[in-house]
Amino acid sequence: MTRSASLIAAPAPKRNWALFLDIDGTLLDIAPSPDAVRVPASLAPVLARAQARLGGALAIASGRTLAEIDQLIAPLRLPCVAEHGAVIRFPGGAVAVAGADHAVPERWKFELCAGARAWRGVMIEEKAYSVAVHYRLAPEREAEVRGLVAAVTSHDPQLFEVLPARMAFEIRHRSLTKASAVERFMPNPPFAGRIPVFVGDDVTDEDGFRAALARGGLALRVDEAFGGEPARVRQWLAAFAAAKAY
Repeated sequence: MTRSASLIAAPAPKRNWALFLDIDGTLLDIAPSPDAVRVPASLAPVLARAQARLGGALAIASGRTLAEIDQLIAPLRLPCVAEHGAVIRFPGGAVAVAGADHAVPERWKFELCAGARAWRGVMIEEKAYSVAVHYRLAPEREAEVRGLVAAVTSHDPQLFEVLPARMAFEIRHRSLTKASAVERFMPNPPFAGRIPVFVGDDVTDEDGFRAALARGGLALRVDEAFGGEPARVRQWLAAFAAAKAY
């Protein structure tokens, strides 16, 4: 991944920010598989207090499904962009979803499952709109996994792309990006008039970074601003949430 020269060390959060947060690798440590992540009991209360201090202008931007996001930060139901922008929950609770033509074709998912069936440790994560192939438990398969997802995506490279992630490759529609969190939320309350700040750790967060920077905001990459440690992101949020000065 090419790092942006605009990324800066994390300043103390300010109450006039609109904060956009990735989950995996940002709020939570990367796990061997998506369903193996460990969620600190303090996370939801910290997010709730931070959201209150920001007047509600805090949102999640993740490649995970909406149901997974809600499960991870229960009982919160935050504004969020799920599946890289395919599913958007607005501050009032309304949910918008992309058209079916934005979803990775089912036959592609079948090809991926068939191609990786003999590769012990390689896992196919199927979502409604995208699909990820994880090889964290089989790092020696990286080249083969890359070749498989490239071959499948070659069926329609104009509409779909392969994104490298941490020990995974994900196929998504080119129009679905985390930038939609910034683009869809910033024009409206409680985000309007605030400074957008996007916090993420991976290639899929680059679109969100660019969208925040284009609106005069900040892009905070976890490895540069927080030493690559989600625990430090959580501490940063906790300190802001607990601050008494208003």
